[in-house]
Amino acid sequence: EAGHEIGNHSNKHPHIAKMSKAQVKDEIMECHHKVKELLGIDMVVFRPPYGEYNNTVINTSRELGYDVIQWSVDSLDWKDYTGPEIIRRVVDNKKMTGGAIVLMHTGAKYTADALDDLISKLEGKGYKFATVSELIYKENYYIDHEGKQIKKDVASN
Repeated sequence: EAGHEIGNHSNKHPHIAKMSKAQVKDEIMECHHKVKELLGIDMVVFRPPYGEYNNTVINTSRELGYDVIQWSVDSLDWKDYTGPEIIRRVVDNKKMTGGAIVLMHTGAKYTADALDDLISKLEGKGYKFATVSELIYKENYYIDHEGKQIKKDVASN
């Protein structure tokens, strides 16, 4: 209702790039089924735990109907930085540009305290907010070594 998107991050937060295709599928779908049962929604984006991925993770996720995502700005909130430090780390980050995806964690100690001020500061700098699904390419792209989507030049293919 508020415009938020819930994405899949796995069931048990494993080092998923070390798993077989069957294990990757089970890990993603266990989480998918739990969220579907609780909220009645089908998630469509998957962020691998620890940002670790390989072709098996990407291809299996896609086969399951997921777009694999990463982040471009890490708040490092999991290190229990204070609210003002989290805000500074995001706002002053050189990768904080249009289309940035900011990594934050629901269980981090000061993240919730920082959010209102962070959103206000970013909006004050002219940023608009969108869901990840609204932001990412859906076709004609590849994922580079840093996990960033790169649009393919379809004219040259």
